[in-house]
Amino acid sequence: MTSATTAPPGTAPKPAPRRVRRHLPASPWLFLAPGLLAVTAFSLAPFLLTVGNSFTDNRTLVPGSFVGLANFRRLLHDEMFWTGLGNSCLYVLVTVPLLVLLPLLLAMLVRRHIPGIAFFRAAFYTPVVASVVVVGLIWSWMLDDRGLVNGILEALGASPVGFLSDSTLILLSAMLLTVWKGLGYYMIIYLAVLNNVPRELHEAAAVDGAGPVRRFLSVTVPALRSTMVLVGALSSVSAFKVFSEVYLLAGENGGPAGEDTTLVQLIQQVGTGLNGRVGYASALSVVVFVITLGLMLLVLRANRKEDA
Repeated sequence: MTSATTAPPGTAPKPAPRRVRRHLPASPWLFLAPGLLAVTAFSLAPFLLTVGNSFTDNRTLVPGSFVGLANFRRLLHDEMFWTGLGNSCLYVLVTVPLLVLLPLLLAMLVRRHIPGIAFFRAAFYTPVVASVVVVGLIWSWMLDDRGLVNGILEALGASPVGFLSDSTLILLSAMLLTVWKGLGYYMIIYLAVLNNVPRELHEAAAVDGAGPVRRFLSVTVPALRSTMVLVGALSSVSAFKVFSEVYLLAGENGGPAGEDTTLVQLIQQVGTGLNGRVGYASALSVVVFVITLGLMLLVLRANRKEDA
């Protein structure tokens, strides 16, 4: 008969040694698998399929054959492609500077701790959470020839303005809608960074005699340079790929004679329908991807040069 060993009186018993479990080398990949599958199924696979289709003459219901670079050569002689490219570039040149500067000025105003400022912050952010389709329909009703804006102009004795019939005004109205809807989003980004700017820098600049404008240019802007580059990159990519605003205001044909068509809208026109030219639309999509990638690289390179 064996007797159990007991610890001496007054001492705590030794804990039993723990078993060290061995983790499989593939354990991290098991956690990443759902996300990787989703990215592969909904992003990587469609991208590779689009690149492959760009070298074919596939149609919606009719499989085609390999045509090499014929679709890309055709782009160079397509008048609608150059119209869409020009409108997309103009969209970027107009909206991006406004979306970089106006949200910053708005953030400077609403960061003050005064009574009722929370209401204005929520009001400025409301267009961000609103559906772009709903907002676009509201704007189209307001800017219609018999809409609210023209009704006010007629009541004041002015002649109505063709916001949705003039090709130039249609594109400008869509740009204004994009800026109005994006103000609150980029304002929140600036607000998060403004709180990290040391107050001592503003106080030191004020002691040196710098006014509000001088402190803004010498203290605030340098501290927010990287954030401004980020906002510029995000807004430029989204402006170049604009679709909903122009589609809702100009219609599916891109305004009178298609003069307001953007590249993404041209992809929708060419690649949809029973006789959609999937191969040619895929070539347009590849061009849009290359240009947006180039925009991102240019912005990041400019930021690195400034940091250096």
